[in-house]
Amino acid sequence: MPTYTTPPNREVFNTRVWDVVRQVPAGRLVTYGQVAHIVGPPPGMHLKDYLAFGARWVGSAMAACPEDVPWQRVINAQGKISLRAGAEKQRQLLEMEGVEFDDRDRIDLERFQWSGPGQPEQGRLF
Repeated sequence: MPTYTTPPNREVFNTRVWDVVRQVPAGRLVTYGQVAHIVGPPPGMHLKDYLAFGARWVGSAMAACPEDVPWQRVINAQGKISLRAGAEKQRQLLEMEGVEFDDRDRIDLERFQWSGPGQPEQGRLF
């Protein structure tokens, strides 16, 4: 069984991730896992293997994203900003877009999560 620590073709995977994130409207959010689901596994990779690594790969892609990618709109599945350098800036950017945080620093995914490309803007997918 192969062990994947990075996508087989990182450049292609990252580009696909960034293309998805560029579509997220202001004031809406996606999770790392949601982006991984939208992007899908690389050719030849079993879905089970991809599910174990996809969200982490999205995180790595976002850490290296170009300036035109709205990185602040990608959060974790708990509805929180992942703790890392830049977390406070991410919160500020999201609040400027109208995203609200509760008293536990969580975002209501039912309210703010983007449904994905070509999907109606209501309801949570992931």
